Order: sequence, then structure tokens, then C-alpha cells
Amino acid sequence: MTEDSQRNFRSVYYEKVGFRGVEEKKSLEILLKDDRLDTEKLCTFSQRFPLPSMYRALVWKVLLGILPPHHESHAKVMTYRKDQYSDVLHALKVIRFVSDATPQVEVYLRMYQLESGKLPRSPSFPLPKAFEQYLNLEDSRLLSHLKTCSAVSKLPYDLWFKRCFAGCLPESSLQRVWDKVVSGSCKILVFVAVEILLTFKIKVMALNSAEKITKFLENIPQDSSDAIVSKAIDLWHKHCGTPVHSA
Repeated sequence: MTEDSQRNFRSVYYEKVGFRGVEEKKSLEILLKDDRLDTEKLCTFSQRFPLPSMYRALVWKVLLGILPPHHESHAKVMTYRKDQYSDVLHALKVIRFVSDATPQVEVYLRMYQLESGKLPRSPSFPLPKAFEQYLNLEDSRLLSHLKTCSAVSKLPYDLWFKRCFAGCLPESSLQRVWDKVVSGSCKILVFVAVEILLTFKIKVMALNSAEKITKFLENIPQDSSDAIVSKAIDLWHKHCGTPVHSA
């Protein structure tokens, strides 16, 4: 039996006896012990498995480039990053792009735009077109209903694709989505949106106006969130394949 097949056997066994994720956590801990963190392998791990909450902040910071791969530099770099955050926030307030009343999610967006040279340009999102494409593949009748109600252009795309479902999904579900986004797969957002429509198909089909449909989708019931994210990840793998890293 090869090493990979042994690992797969152990993973299935642990999951059956109620210890799902034991092997994945051990694998991540091994990756995090390297003197120089392998960002490609961390990225692949994040796309294939949910990150354990105790390591999520560290992995996100490394993948986003907030922290360098070298452990010994982390403390000093974090000090620089805090100073950088304060400077950028102060600059945005001075030029009146944000204030103390600005929602935090918009503050983060403006900070990113300022640092990447995109302020005050309005961001354009190709994701709505992809959303329409995959919804058509999964349920063309549902898409036709949205078009009949003139709702396609009025769906809560800002909430879904600009805020990445912050304010839509509870934190526990949101973290699993952001694991994929942080590791470079923004397309997961499309499949979460598609799965929301599929999950609440009966409700959406019963609504006959764009305003009612949008209002419902902006305030979906929270009790189905974990199932929605799990099914969205399955859809993502179905259409985009399972990520692998090179040796």
C-alpha cells in the first residue's frame, strides 16, 4: 500500500469513527513546522480541507503576504504591518474616503484600493457572468424565472462578491468560504451564490418580483448555511476539479 493510499484509508477511518479532520490537522502542523513555510502547499491544503480554527489566522496571513514564509521574521513584520495599517487608515480619513461611521468592510476595501492604486476607481466584477453560466448548468428553469422577473441584474452581487458573503453567512460558515478565497480561489463565491439559489429554489420560484427576490436573498435563513457551503464546495470541485500542488 502506497503512502497516499494509507493516508486516505486513515482519513476515511477517522471520519467514520467521528474524528473527521484528524489526519488533515496533523498534515497542516507538519507544514507549519518548516523553517520556511511552503505557500504553495498551504494554498493547496486550504483549498482541499477546512482550516483548523487555531491555525486559520496564521495561514491566512502567510497566504495573503501579510507575514513572510520565515518564522523568525513574523514578530517584527507584524509590528511593521500595524504601523502600515494605521498610516493607510489615517490617509483615507484625511482624503475623506472613510470616516468613523464607515462600515468596517468598506474601510478594508478602500485600504486595499489605495494600496493597489485603484482608488477611487469602482471595481468591476466578472463573477456575476460566471454565476449566471453555472446556474444555467445546474438549473436552467430557475435562471429563466429570474430573467422573467428581471431579477438577474438586481441580485445582491455586492453582498456576495464585493463583501464575499460577510453579513450574509454566519462566521462559522463564512470562514470555510474565505479559506478558499484567501488561498486564491475567488470562484468559490460563484458556487456559494449558485447553491443559495438552489437551496431556496421553492421560495424564490414563488416570488414574482425582482425586489422581493433580492430582499429575500439579502436575508436568507442562517440555519442552512453550513449545508449550503458544503454543497457549494462540492459544486466547485465538480466544475473546477480538485486542486493539487506540484511535488
